Order: sequence, then C-alpha cells, then structure tokens
Amino acid sequence: MSHPHVTSSLIMCRPTSFGFNTQTGADNEFQHKPKANAQAVTQLALAEFDAAVTELESKGLTISILEHAAETELPDAVFPNNWFTTHPDGQLVLYSMKTPNRQQEVCPDKLTRLLHTSGFQFQSITPMDRICNGTLEGTGAMVFDHLNKLVYAALSERCEHKSLLAVSDFLDYSPIAFEALSQHDQPIYHTNVMMSVGKQFAVVCQQSITSDSKQLVLNELLASNKKLIDISFEQCESHFCANIIEVINIKGDPLILMSESAYKGFTLSQRRQLEQFGEPVICSIPTIEQVGGGSLRCMLAENFLPKQ
Repeated sequence: MSHPHVTSSLIMCRPTSFGFNTQTGADNEFQHKPKANAQAVTQLALAEFDAAVTELESKGLTISILEHAAETELPDAVFPNNWFTTHPDGQLVLYSMKTPNRQQEVCPDKLTRLLHTSGFQFQSITPMDRICNGTLEGTGAMVFDHLNKLVYAALSERCEHKSLLAVSDFLDYSPIAFEALSQHDQPIYHTNVMMSVGKQFAVVCQQSITSDSKQLVLNELLASNKKLIDISFEQCESHFCANIIEVINIKGDPLILMSESAYKGFTLSQRRQLEQFGEPVICSIPTIEQVGGGSLRCMLAENFLPKQ
C-alpha cells in the first residue's frame, strides 16, 4: 500500500503535568529551566496547548487528544510523536524511549481506545522490541519522506543506528543516517529540530550536518526534487524553524504548521518560499518550546490510519 506524505488527522496530548524534564535535559540543549514555579508553567502550557488545538481545528484539521491524569508525572507527554507512528495499512508501531519518564508515556491501550472512539481502524500493534533492542524516538528521531520511502535520521542517544536500520527494514524504507551537531558540538537530540521534509520542499540546518555526512543528505534531497530552504544555527536552535510540518486540511488544501517563534525566525524570502507550498498556520507556544525543548511539530503525531 502506498503511503501518503500528508494527512488531515493529528493526535495530540494535553500537557497535564508539563514541566522541565530533568531526565531529558542531559542531552537536549533546547530545554531551558523556567523562572516561574512549576504550577504556573503547567498552566501556561495548558493554555498554549488549548489555543493551538483551537487554531488547528479552525483550519480544517481533525485533532484527537490523549490525556493523562494530572498526578502522573509525565513532563514531556505533550510530545506524543516520539513514541508511536501510524500507517495507512492499519499498523501502529510503538517506539522505545531513552529515559524512564518518557517510556512511561507509552500507553497503547489508551491510544487504541482514543482511535476507536474517533472512528479509525487499526489492524496490528508492533512494539519496537519485537523488531530490535535499543532506542529510537519515533518521528523525533526519524524524518520521513513517504513519497520516496526514505527516512532521514541524525544519530544520537535517542536515535541508535542499529535500531534505525532494523525499523527502516521493517517499514521497507531506506535509511539516510548522518551526524548533526549543535553550535556547541553536541549531537542534536532529535532530527526533527534540524530538518523538515515536505512533499516538495525541505527545511534544513545545513550548518549542523557534519562534513562527512552533508553531501549524502543534500544529494538525497535534491534527487527527490525538494526545494531546499537552508536555515542558520540561530534559526534552528533559537526559533525552531525546522520543527514544522506539512499537512492538508479536510478540503485538501496544503498547510504548513509552525510556531510563532519559527514564523518570526524565517526571513521574508524564506516565508515566501514556504508559502508556495502551503498556507502557514501559526501557533504561539513559547512556554512549551522553552521549557520542553520542542516546538509544534513535536506536539503532533500524524494519523494515517483508515477510517472505519
């Protein structure tokens, strides 16, 4: 079965216990400890999340919302794309997370109940440990080009090479593994904060890709006829300009979802280039970005499952 590159259906998770995650802070340079108290941070994140859902639904997108009990300490649960992917043949794949409190987010029973009540079909659930051992954090670690059956992946503690190879083989995709470093020469924790691949474009922080890997990545993108939009370290690390995602609404109109920080971080020329491929949809999520170290794309798990 062919796999569409974009969908109008998304799964999100309400940040009921959002906060600074000390377990993930060790290798996520995008996280920043807040000055406000924990309760205030959670309330700000909830308000940003609810406003984002309202904005996305107003643009003709279908949003299904997971929610954990507030007393469950899952500070990064707002980023569900890391622990599962959905596929048009009805398959769910569950991924292995690096830290214990992120692994606790994995709740297949709750997810399948949500999908069933939302009217979606699923045929099978495959935990990653049936495929291989190791860590691979979903579409944080892997940036898919579904049209060309490629998966781009910057290797890190959250994207182990052996796991990438095994999962790519399981999904029948070709892996493009490379190294990407921050301005401080540390591995970038997730691929989706330094690149985004749309149907006809790719936003990439080329500066972050090591010299040994750069030509491999660029050659694959150009061979796939992607319009390249190169962003700087500043745009990547301070504005989350690569943490964007192309979708379609229920009318079939292309949209490019991004945070307000990302939109403001693009140059006028880059905005015009992106607008050739879809209408920008902008959500203001500064607390989630600064404290959580991830932006709008991280909050969105694509739902490719067929309807019942």
